[in-house]
Amino acid sequence: MINSIILGIIQGVTEFLPISSSGHLILFRDILGFTTGYDLSFDAVLQLATGFALVVYFWKDIWNLITSFFKMTLKKPTEIKERTLIFAIILGTIPALVGGLLLEKQMDTIFRNLHLVAYILIAGSVVIYLAEKFSKQNSNLSVGRGFVIGLFQTLALLPGFSRSGATISGGLFMGLNREQAARFSFLLSIPIIVGSGLLKLFELIHKHELGGLGLPLFVGSLVAFLTGLLVVHFLLKYLKNHKLDVFVYYRIILAVLILVFI
Repeated sequence: MINSIILGIIQGVTEFLPISSSGHLILFRDILGFTTGYDLSFDAVLQLATGFALVVYFWKDIWNLITSFFKMTLKKPTEIKERTLIFAIILGTIPALVGGLLLEKQMDTIFRNLHLVAYILIAGSVVIYLAEKFSKQNSNLSVGRGFVIGLFQTLALLPGFSRSGATISGGLFMGLNREQAARFSFLLSIPIIVGSGLLKLFELIHKHELGGLGLPLFVGSLVAFLTGLLVVHFLLKYLKNHKLDVFVYYRIILAVLILVFI
């Protein structure tokens, strides 16, 4: 139970900060010696909890998108901004969906290697640094830009890269400001996080493995949900006036510590 609470806190904090939730979960599993035999499924359900945190936090935005989508299907007038966001999310979700289906086996085996996580942490730091250095922050979201940001989201399949780090960087490369990039990053991540989490949850139920994990998994998920709500709010406020540099430094230091001591 204590391990589940710790992993829930780690998931809630690191899912939305650009420092990689999957990399931290793999690292702390190794430190705690906590394995269930269904680690990827356990982690995906924790991600599902943080996905629900996004749904709660962005409820008004999501409701507006849903109503706008039905207006579009009924050929009723909708705002250009809403239509653009809907199609950007739909097209931006496709690359990560395809990548996740193709790499699912590797994600549960090869990709759960701490040294690989360390190298990817460094690689992700380079991407975030370059995004900050060369960003113009003079454009608005378009469908095409949304799709490109979706391509960046596929980098999050590599443990240590970070979904938010990849997509916020993609947004900066596309000319969005930090706050715009972060908001779209979070909205774009909802279908993938919620979808993959529900899939893994149903797999656990189908294999009758949920019984042994039920209470710890529920408590860990609740902790991840509450922590995630706080961190989303913090990051959106933080990025209004701050760059991502501190996260770049943290990632590099963590990667060096992994390579030296583990």
